[in-house]
Amino acid sequence: MDSHSHAHHGHDHGPIPLENAPPGYRRVLWIALAVNAAMFLLEIGGGLSSGSVSLLADAIDFLGDAANYGLSLAVLSMGAVARARAAMVKAVSMLVFGAAVLGRAGWAVISGAPPEPITMGVVGLLALLSNVGVGMLLYAYREGDANMRSVWLCTRNDAIGNIAVLAAALGVLGTGTRWPDLAVAAVMGGLALSAGISVTRQVRQELAHAKRA
Repeated sequence: MDSHSHAHHGHDHGPIPLENAPPGYRRVLWIALAVNAAMFLLEIGGGLSSGSVSLLADAIDFLGDAANYGLSLAVLSMGAVARARAAMVKAVSMLVFGAAVLGRAGWAVISGAPPEPITMGVVGLLALLSNVGVGMLLYAYREGDANMRSVWLCTRNDAIGNIAVLAAALGVLGTGTRWPDLAVAAVMGGLALSAGISVTRQVRQELAHAKRA
């Protein structure tokens, strides 16, 4: 539980006074939005051409993040309730994404040839580099409200996912089977579900606090 999210009024004592979000934060969000939109297009192409479920999962994740950054920019100067509701939209999108990836991986178990590992590896590496870059920019803002926290969590999970995609590419290359790819896709789906649940809890606290304030 976040002690500061309801122990204080967010507008005067919070870790970052968000009514005037840090000056650099908006610029960082724009950079993150552009990087994620570009990586979504690259990974969709790579996922479809290589037949990799984990790359497609990562691509959908980039799309969700691009939408999240756009949403965060839209509500940056709004009140606590609007920002908490936006974070709830993100939480729901993470839950839907997690369920969709698990479903797609399940479908691939029944029907699917092993993916093409070289494409997986190259695209996965580019994705990792872009996420590490965005993560370094966002790291300073990770202790904000549910909105800022969800942006940071998304990026952190993405970098973990990218490393897993690279491991899957090596696994596919080594074994000649699709199981490493499907295992990673399943883990990514699970990560999205747990992050969605975590942000949902924090949003509930912030909404309850905003009603009392």
